[in-house]
Amino acid sequence: MELFSDEYFMNEALKQARIAFEEGEIPVGAVIVSKNRIIARAYNQTEKLNDVTAHAEMIAITAAANYMGAKYLPDCKLYVTLEPCTMCGGALFWSQIGTVIFGASDPKRGFRQLDSSILHPKTQLQTGVLAQQSEELLNEFFKKLRK
Repeated sequence: MELFSDEYFMNEALKQARIAFEEGEIPVGAVIVSKNRIIARAYNQTEKLNDVTAHAEMIAITAAANYMGAKYLPDCKLYVTLEPCTMCGGALFWSQIGTVIFGASDPKRGFRQLDSSILHPKTQLQTGVLAQQSEELLNEFFKKLRK
């Protein structure tokens, strides 16, 4: 795996998703990258923080904005293991993030079910990076939950 490739950074997001899995959270992880450097790492923490908005993307956006000292992230890339929901899509719009790259699609809650144009017009979108690994982790989590 090439250093600084999309697969490299998505693997870093998967590491965050595994932390969520271990903590009993829905295993979604995210990293935000600027100039080939990870500036934010996050995972779902809705149970831990008792906060329905504590999605990996939301926590990552806040961390990246704090790191950059700016509310807009046009030169940043978000790598997230699952397609963002509409709430996260809206936050990504407001952050003006440069690129969103996600692994697994979310046919139930993903923002594309509503409208792909929820993202900022300048935001690039790339899908399916390490989708299988992301899906397997989610499937394992929900299978464990149902037992």
